[in-house]
Amino acid sequence: MYLCGSIVLKNRVKSLKVNKMNKLFKVLFLGVALFVMSGVAQAQVKIAHVNTAEILDAMPDKAKAEKSLEKYYGELQSQLETMAKEYQTKMQDYEANQATMSNLVKQSKEKEIVDLQTRIQQFQVNAEGEFENKRAELLKPILDKIQNAINAVGKEKGYTYVLDLATGAAVFVGDNAVDCTKDVKAKLGITK
Repeated sequence: MYLCGSIVLKNRVKSLKVNKMNKLFKVLFLGVALFVMSGVAQAQVKIAHVNTAEILDAMPDKAKAEKSLEKYYGELQSQLETMAKEYQTKMQDYEANQATMSNLVKQSKEKEIVDLQTRIQQFQVNAEGEFENKRAELLKPILDKIQNAINAVGKEKGYTYVLDLATGAAVFVGDNAVDCTKDVKAKLGITK
């Protein structure tokens, strides 16, 4: 009985210590929260949002970049079509003449076809990578212009944050949020 009472007493003391720690933690947390809130209330936070996709679509340089990308894509597509025709020709020749081919010639033709197939697949992979690199290269100066305009508008208007709606960075936009898309367009000389 004494042992059981001792265990209950020890558990109760531990429980009281934990409760005191929890209360202390809650008070400290509340104090820190109030301190932070008072600092935020004193420093006016100005938040604006911008839609960079809308701005990018309105940029005159984007059309030039897209034309250049289309031309580059056409060159890659043309090369791929040439390789595909060569593959079809070799396959048709192989299928039409395989019955009369010696084993050595047959093996040589099969190896040519497999090698060409591998080259085509490798070309496709490389072309995709090269296309994305070309795209990034052509869009970088345009995106840099947009970013510089956003930075300038943010400083001029005294915004604390400018959130980009196009990238999904904003999870909530209040009714009193400021949309500076028009200001950034004006900074870039876009009237659309």
